[in-house]
Parts: sequence; structure tokens; C-alpha cells
Amino acid sequence: MNRLELAGLAARPAQVWGGIRLVPLVREQPVEGLRLHREIYTGYGNGVVDVGPRTHYTSYIPHGFVADWSGEGARSAAYGTQLGAGDSPGNPPRTARLHRNRHHRMAKRQPGDRLRFLPLHLAMEGYLALHFGGPAVAWEEWSRQALRDGLSPRAEDAYMGWSVRGLGDALRAFEIHPGQCGVMVYAADALAAAFVLPHPDDYRLLHPSLVQDLYGELVHQYALYGAPVAEFAARISDGPHLRSLAGLRAAARAQEREWAEAHDTLFARELLDTSYAFDRVYRMSSFTLWRFLPPFLRNGEGQHIGETITDHKGQVAYLKTFRLSEAQIRRGHLLHRLSDADWRLSQAAVALGTTEEELVRRIRAAGFESLLRARA
Repeated sequence: MNRLELAGLAARPAQVWGGIRLVPLVREQPVEGLRLHREIYTGYGNGVVDVGPRTHYTSYIPHGFVADWSGEGARSAAYGTQLGAGDSPGNPPRTARLHRNRHHRMAKRQPGDRLRFLPLHLAMEGYLALHFGGPAVAWEEWSRQALRDGLSPRAEDAYMGWSVRGLGDALRAFEIHPGQCGVMVYAADALAAAFVLPHPDDYRLLHPSLVQDLYGELVHQYALYGAPVAEFAARISDGPHLRSLAGLRAAARAQEREWAEAHDTLFARELLDTSYAFDRVYRMSSFTLWRFLPPFLRNGEGQHIGETITDHKGQVAYLKTFRLSEAQIRRGHLLHRLSDADWRLSQAAVALGTTEEELVRRIRAAGFESLLRARA
């Protein structure tokens, strides 16, 4: 498994609100045997998450998701949310920070066949921990701190959905389609996030939670400064086949199919045509929870981190993604090249097609200056 395949999900015509485009994703049949609901935390906000021995991070944690494969999910109440005033759209970005020590678990088994996990935090922790240990060999270029602590701490800023201009209004204004199990969120026609659930009832109740999710700086800027995007418009040519209601219905469905094909080819290509590195987090009977990272290619296209639950056939039951900024992609690319070169600057510079001095400059520009030994 190295790609995301949204088999069983079909895109419906886009809904547009200013610079926000929502593309509903509909299933013909729900994914059997899995339900998701929301676990509400009192006084949500900053929290502490355990990610391993002596390691935890602090971050914004509005809620958790509970995956239920007990077969009782249809009778389990999924907690809903309301699109109220909530936090002010002017709120500053929240920070995810990874450092040493421990507290609360990222994914935790609950009584019965249930697993509580923190949406997007699985993915963000995977990104923050990218080559977290730093150099494994005491090359002369690296400081004692780099060898002792590695990339500690690492922090990334993200914005709440409330602060993404137009997102709350779009989610409140548009109807949810029959059979809708997911949505693609675009800001200025750049893919901001994908959200997929196994059952329409789960989606209906968790749809408003999108305004409490984390979004990257680039998404916030696109929504704030981008111009309104073009709305979907069906164009049906007149002809003999339109002389009946059945003919008109067939022509409308053909337009829907054309839109779905255009969406997958043009809009969602950067997400679906990318090869990811998947890390298995938890196995739940016939389902598996994964998190994934992109290849961090410097090709100018958007790249996403995320988490997904798949069944034994590889069908996506749950998906949530986070769009990385250009700076985050550059840091991931740099860390990969350093790790591939065993953190030897001379070899990494050759692999990057640059000089050692330029590589040092890039390391400092990426915020990793503390790893380098001071030079005379």
C-alpha cells in the first residue's frame, strides 16, 4: 500500500462559498463493521499528548474520535457539534510542539472493540518526529546538543478552522447529500483537506467538526487573500433526447459523472497520485489505522500528511489530511536528504547538488541551526 484510493466514493458537484469549494463524497454503500463517533473533552484547547517513552507534545486538542468495530456502532450515539460562535476567527494559530517527557496516549484502546485516537495528531506527530533522533554518528559538524537531544523540541503552527475565512459559513450553508460520507475542502482551489467516514450518519454528525480542525498556514492565507472561485454549472445541450423527464435526468447524471472525473483528474490529483510512506498505528480486527507522509518532493505541488483506516481489502473507511506549507515540505526534504547521507554534510551536499556552505545555510534557514557546531 503506497497510494490513497478512494474506491467506492464518488464526487458530487462542488458547492462554492467565496474562495471555499466543498466537494461532497458519496458512498453507494457504507463500510460495514466500523463506525466513528466523537469524544468531547471538557474545556477543549491546549492539551498534552504522549507519543512514547519520555516523549510528549502540547497542542490544540478539541476532541477525539472513537473507532467502534464491535458491531454495536449503529446503536452508539455519535456526538454532534453546532456551528455557533465558538472561538473568534481572529484567534492566533495554535502550535504543535514535540519534546521529551510523557503524559497522555495518542491512540488508546477502550473497553470493548473500540479505539480512541486524536484526529490529525497521529499525522502531525509523524511529521514532527521525522528523523527526530538527529545524527547517529558524531560527525564533527554537529553539536553535542544534536547528538544528545536530536530535533528537540520541534514545533509547527496551525490555524483553527474558525479562522479559515468562509469555511464556517460554507459548512453551515450547504446541504449534506444523501449517502454523503466525506468532503474535499479547497481554499482558492488548492486542496486544504480531505475528510472521509465509513457511514453517512457518522458524517452528518461530524461534518461541523471541520471548523475545529487544524489547517496549515498556506490554507489560511489562500482563504484570506484568494479571489472567489468559479461555481459548478451544468451545461445540457438541447436535443431530441431531452423531450422527456427521463432524458433530462440522464443528461444531468452525465454532467455529474463528468464533474467527478474532472475533479479526480484536476483537483484531487496531488493527493491521489502521490506515493506515500505508510506507518501502521493499530490493527482493529479486519481494519487497520495508518498514518502517512508524502515523499517531500520539491516539485511545486501541494503535499499532504494524514491518517486513514482501511479494511482488509484496502478500502478507505476513514481519512483525514493536512496540507503542508512550502516551508514544511522543504524541511521534510532536507531532513530526508541528511538522513540518507547518514548526516554527513559533504555527502548530503552532493546529493542535493549544492555546496557544503550552501547546505549549512539551508539548515540554518530551516530552523535547525542549534544542531550545528559553532564555526569560527
